[in-house]
Amino acid sequence: MLKVTNLKVKYGAIQGLKGISFHINKGEIVSLIGSNGAGKTTTLRALSGIVESQGEIVFKDKNISTVPSHLRVTLGIAQSPEGRGIFPSMTVQENLELGSYSRSDKDQIAKDYERCLQLFPRVKERLWQLAGTLSGGEQQMVSICRAIMCKPDLLLLDEPSLGLAPLIVSQIFEIVKQLNSEGMTILLVEQNAKQSLMISHRAYVLETGLITLEGAGSDLLKNDEVRRSYLGI
Repeated sequence: MLKVTNLKVKYGAIQGLKGISFHINKGEIVSLIGSNGAGKTTTLRALSGIVESQGEIVFKDKNISTVPSHLRVTLGIAQSPEGRGIFPSMTVQENLELGSYSRSDKDQIAKDYERCLQLFPRVKERLWQLAGTLSGGEQQMVSICRAIMCKPDLLLLDEPSLGLAPLIVSQIFEIVKQLNSEGMTILLVEQNAKQSLMISHRAYVLETGLITLEGAGSDLLKNDEVRRSYLGI
């Protein structure tokens, strides 16, 4: 579904990504793990077109390297960003409706809306609240729902567990697995390496803008270097 070749991103004189290449097959959960500053969020921003990049990004056999970010959404890429990125002065319902802004298939929009509320009962309870008044976990759920409302073929999740209580983290990962079981392809960026590797088909380790390891999630869980650097073992 996605093939990335020699992706580079610069922030002034700083090389955020130094030429990484990876791929994601349809129906996979693929994790990108690494420490702070490794380039994980930069990778997602480059895929979404939010930052300028060099290299080739091919999505569903189409080179989208120069496609503007708002058109990448219509092609089937949606992101739940780090820090949630919801609109705090709008209601939860308005945030979800914004997710479907580029769509015109009203019947399917209604079905996806109901599906989000089934997946996240807490969101259903908060529909009329201002999004900024929600807890961190609830805001994360709204962010994921809004991305789902774009009806993506590829869902980009950036640190969905960051700062959340362990119970909420478990719920988020269970829902990620459920979305994948229903056919959604997911690229997951996480510092919670153990949880992400446990649910991933494959994973890449990113260090200072370079991919240093790749393999099946189960294999990387057993890798001594990964266990020492990211699992605290």
